[in-house]
Amino acid sequence: MSKRKGALQQEQCAEQSTPQASLLARYRKIRKDSESICKPLQVEDYGLQTMADVSPPRWHLAHVTWFFETFLLKPYLSDYQEFHPRFAYLFNSYYETVGSIYPRPQRGFLSRPTTEEIYRYRAYVDEHMQFLLQNISESRLDEINIRSQVGLHHEQQHQELLLTDIKYNFATNPLCPVYREQPSVANIPTQDIQWTEHNGGMVSVGADGAEFCFDNETPRHNTFLHPFRMASRPVSNGEYMEFMDAGTYDQVDLWLSEGWKTVKEQQWQAPLYWQKVDDNWYYMTLAGLQPVDISAPVCHVSYYEADAYARWAGKRLPTEFEWEAIASVHDPCKGHFLDSGYYQPGAATGSGMCQLFGDVWEWTQSPYSPYPGFTPLPGSLGEYNGKFMCSQMTLRGGSCVTPTNHIRASYRNFFYPRDRWQYSGIHLAEDA
Repeated sequence: MSKRKGALQQEQCAEQSTPQASLLARYRKIRKDSESICKPLQVEDYGLQTMADVSPPRWHLAHVTWFFETFLLKPYLSDYQEFHPRFAYLFNSYYETVGSIYPRPQRGFLSRPTTEEIYRYRAYVDEHMQFLLQNISESRLDEINIRSQVGLHHEQQHQELLLTDIKYNFATNPLCPVYREQPSVANIPTQDIQWTEHNGGMVSVGADGAEFCFDNETPRHNTFLHPFRMASRPVSNGEYMEFMDAGTYDQVDLWLSEGWKTVKEQQWQAPLYWQKVDDNWYYMTLAGLQPVDISAPVCHVSYYEADAYARWAGKRLPTEFEWEAIASVHDPCKGHFLDSGYYQPGAATGSGMCQLFGDVWEWTQSPYSPYPGFTPLPGSLGEYNGKFMCSQMTLRGGSCVTPTNHIRASYRNFFYPRDRWQYSGIHLAEDA
């Protein structure tokens, strides 16, 4: 241990001149960002799990650490000793080829390891990861770079999940606790919807491999689009209220069969987190219970609700390829993301096509399935995406809690049609 500490100190002066300097700096920042997200939490919050789909914050912090330990330190750092021999069982999420897995619905049952021990685990792995990244042999440079990038983007995914899970956990509390106070936002009138037309034809979709991407974004390939139009912004809360006021949650003809079954079983009458207070709609946010902003994009709706709204409006949801064809000519960095510090979708501003990126993940009508010629990553990392390509729907664009440098036009998110605890919204399309 002491030799590695000494080596780290000696090499820090030369760090900026090494090829791995940017990767190491990125590693440090992303790991720090995850811990910054947890700073507003009390120790009691770290172990909370209020439904099977969410995970306790300390589980997220440990799982992303286990990822680096399992896929980088164990195979590439000689003489590496695990921090704890049973952590591999507790913090493996779904990698069956790696080992046995502690049941996901029971993650909140555990009072140990303590939160303090999880932070020591992170520090231990960080120390060894920094040593590894500063001492990569040329023969393994590409392998370690690729796995490190996967691990960092994986951690950014869990930064978003940290916030969505904290929100769900806090929303079950009648006290409506505040995670973090948010800056006040001026009331912005709802923009009129305009329609951007696409002539269709043969288009190229998917990642070209020039920069990092997940395997489910590849290979880049051609697909044919019929002419279509896409709305200039997502559906607003005010527009969704009109849908609710029309009694649509009780109109069977608007709903897919499974959607209608879910609506009745779950007794949905509004998006997740909405509640009436003195005849006015409020929703739970990470800043506590707030009046619904009628101009902001509606979020926390399921695919079933998005599809029913589109049907009611006489429109439809875009396919993921239509969405990408429109989004590919827009700068993803101009959206409203996690980095803004405002963890709630905001009203559209400006003119023309906007809010394709950030604010809310946008449901598409496309099932999550492999592209022609798809090949998963080799080994256990091949379990990352490919085995989930069944019974889920694709979302695009990122949300207000997605890190800015994590998103791109080819990025494919996926959830089950019934899921609502993510920042998922509605962007309409129609045939031209």
